[in-house]
Amino acid sequence: MESNKQADEGYVSVVDIEVDSVQPEHSGFILLGRGADKAEYRLEMHLDIPVDRRTQTVLGEMLAQSEWRVLRRAPAPLRRLRPRQNRKPVV
Repeated sequence: MESNKQADEGYVSVVDIEVDSVQPEHSGFILLGRGADKAEYRLEMHLDIPVDRRTQTVLGEMLAQSEWRVLRRAPAPLRRLRPRQNRKPVV
């Protein structure tokens, strides 16, 4: 997936996912794929409008050729762990 500058620097990239397969569901799709971290991901996409079989087939084929970038913005910065020298030793 092409890397691009984010308009809002408050967002951080969580994962880039390359879709391997798409399963149609009653009100949307389930996309399965792997991330750059080699983990398996499942994305569930729900539609609020009815979609006929032909449109569902075309959308499924398009989604099967897609890549997804998941970004997140936390309401507060993540807390840093205490420095290692201040931690209790593990016995």
